Amino acid sequence: MNGRGEHMKKFLDNDFLLDTNTAKQLYENAATSLPIFDFHCHLNPQEVWEDKTYENLTELWLSGDHYKWRVMRIHGVDEHFITGDASDWEKFKAWAETVPYLIGNPLYHWTHMELKMYFGIDQLLSPQTASEIYEQCSQLLKTSQFTARALIRRSNVTFIGTTDDPISPLTYHQLLNNDETFKTIIAPTFRPDGALFIERPAFSEWLKKLADASGIQIDNLDSLLAALKERIDFFHQNRCCASDHDIPKMEYIDAKKEDIDSIFQKGMKGIELTEEETGCYRSFLLKELGKMYAEKQWVMQLHIGAMRNNNTKMKKLIGPDTGFDSVGEANHAQALAAFLDALDQEGALPRTVLYNLNPKDNPVLAGMVGNYSEKGVSGKIQFGSGWWFNDHIDGMERQMKDLANVGMLSHFIGMLTDSRSFLSYARHDYFRRIVCNLFGNWAESGLVPYDMDLLEETIRNIGFQNAERYFLVR
Repeated sequence: MNGRGEHMKKFLDNDFLLDTNTAKQLYENAATSLPIFDFHCHLNPQEVWEDKTYENLTELWLSGDHYKWRVMRIHGVDEHFITGDASDWEKFKAWAETVPYLIGNPLYHWTHMELKMYFGIDQLLSPQTASEIYEQCSQLLKTSQFTARALIRRSNVTFIGTTDDPISPLTYHQLLNNDETFKTIIAPTFRPDGALFIERPAFSEWLKKLADASGIQIDNLDSLLAALKERIDFFHQNRCCASDHDIPKMEYIDAKKEDIDSIFQKGMKGIELTEEETGCYRSFLLKELGKMYAEKQWVMQLHIGAMRNNNTKMKKLIGPDTGFDSVGEANHAQALAAFLDALDQEGALPRTVLYNLNPKDNPVLAGMVGNYSEKGVSGKIQFGSGWWFNDHIDGMERQMKDLANVGMLSHFIGMLTDSRSFLSYARHDYFRRIVCNLFGNWAESGLVPYDMDLLEETIRNIGFQNAERYFLVR
């Protein structure tokens, strides 16, 4: 006996992640034809404009992917084959040697979904199949079906929100927006980490770049705000409809503007600040930015709870944001409520998406979304999808169930890729299968009505339409 019963599914078959007939019907009727609205990612717009052709799967798949780098290190792969100067084939071979040990990790699913969806490869990636798969993919990548634009079209993506520093000239966004042959909207997202993290050594140097970009000399708090306002205006002119923020620990301290100006002056001079001073400054500036976003009707995204760059030795060796991050643990509830309430009291609370990295905070965020509303806006405050360490089956299901239990899952804006790879759109299919399975199981258990019209419309809303309505794309 091979230990496989007739009832057992084949890995990654058409019914992957779909446990019931209702789930399969929902997926087939409501999910498969949906376009993708990818409102948060880290794709490079230059590669889209240039319609980049990739030499091999390493360049397309492993370059910049700290998810993969992290598990390769856990597996014991030498850094030479991860971020070092090993050849592309050697790096791919090291990844192939890692993959068989990833059973239970979403990377195992994503790896094989991407091979199947884009390259038609059903083989499992392993040391034994690595050479054949590498060569087959390398040959396909030379064809017109695998350029950056072609992959976007094949994935049926209508909108891409990149992540952009306020000092960016947005050159490639402008070129793409003026290219009538390319229909997908590539919009910038305003990510002002450089302004908010006053304690970082690069703060004063970043301010000089902001001054150059804005044309405003920055020598006090008012001029900083004016420069940021100028950049927000510029981003808005280039179809920006959202901001994004890294919030390691949510804090909100109400402070007088003159006190913040004094802190800012110290930060400009590189004088060491206390934790309270940085908290006061960040609270003030984030609130001022929130008011600017509300004026533009932008969405404000807060990614809360990442504990970054924990390995000092490796940060010095290869730089920040290279896979040495983990889940933080802090109490965000009171500060988050105070921050949102402060904006709401001034009539300046923008549409806001709250993401948490620690799943213990699910009830905090799921409950928070019901505290603030606006007439005519469905789900003004959103509990964002399972993010980073939570974008697996359990994490996504937990996030949606927690939202459903205390909020309105039907208004949920769904999935995002948060990726640097043009193959990562497979994650949207992964998410949609999980959503269909969740609703299918509920329907067959009698927890929701067996009303296929209602259920299919809900799947379409969560899979695409809610996000399209929520982000006011121009």
